[in-house]
Amino acid sequence: MLISPQTLSRSLEGPLAPLWLLAGAEPLLIAECADQIRARARALGILEREVHFAERGYDWQSLLGMTQSMSLFGDQRLVELRLSSKPGVEGSKVLTQLLKSPPTDVVLLVVADDLDWTERKAAWVQAFESHGVLLDVPKVEAEDLVGWVAARLARAGVKAEPEVAELLAARCEGNLVAAHQEIERLALLADGQLLSAEQAADWVANSARYGVFQLGEAVLGGDAARALRILAGLQAEGEEPTLVLWCLTEELRALMQWSARPEKGAPARLWRGGRRRQDLLARAARRLPRPQLERLLVNAARTDLMIKGIRPGRAWDELGLMAAGLAGVHLPLAQ
Repeated sequence: MLISPQTLSRSLEGPLAPLWLLAGAEPLLIAECADQIRARARALGILEREVHFAERGYDWQSLLGMTQSMSLFGDQRLVELRLSSKPGVEGSKVLTQLLKSPPTDVVLLVVADDLDWTERKAAWVQAFESHGVLLDVPKVEAEDLVGWVAARLARAGVKAEPEVAELLAARCEGNLVAAHQEIERLALLADGQLLSAEQAADWVANSARYGVFQLGEAVLGGDAARALRILAGLQAEGEEPTLVLWCLTEELRALMQWSARPEKGAPARLWRGGRRRQDLLARAARRLPRPQLERLLVNAARTDLMIKGIRPGRAWDELGLMAAGLAGVHLPLAQ
């Protein structure tokens, strides 16, 4: 059975399912869902808990033997298995075997990172969906972050001006744990009073974490302000400008090939990222005229020479021009 965090509470009513796979890209949401499952287990009298870490060289047969052995006190146990990577051939085989013949005195909770589309087709994942519960925790996308923060502020009892959620989202993008901690702190500092944007700006630290793929999403989405904010964050974090240039150039080339792409034989980069990225590419291709894309490609070559020290100039400034141009801002770019 496939469920979401929104339907977890309903799935925890009644007897606890014996087999759980909890997977996603948001550590905070993963931890909260796992806490709910543990709390339900304790409420049902399942007090014995064992935690295993499946790291490199993990003995999968020991997991199989442990789940098949009797509990020390003859009671039900909650066995947690935390995957640091894909389980591999042996791990997949053991997990599939456990799912087909689950032990009667064990509740198995497997916690994994986000599953890509290839891993979702793996036999052990499909076995969880068929014989147990697959709890898929999706990433909170940038466009949903303000709503997520606003809902969390309300849940924490914080009365705030609408701009507060926008401020928190901007300062904690890519770091839900930091956002959660800031909301808890604001609840204490506000003490039931209406929280203004000015107060929040003074109290909230800048805890955003950015990656180059977030930059790609921002430029394709036409959000120049966010793209430049991410670029500044990457520079402050010491990211290599070569990697940033690669990211922007990948999106630029994909856009130049998008409108003429055939159903078969299209470059692989046009399809990675799933439907979300394809929609962003389609909208960006309609928004950006081809002469603009060609000028941006010239700008990319100029920036590459700056990074290599062959041409004078500030590479990060040129990357900013590229990001703004890809986001739809018409700027005088190098010819």
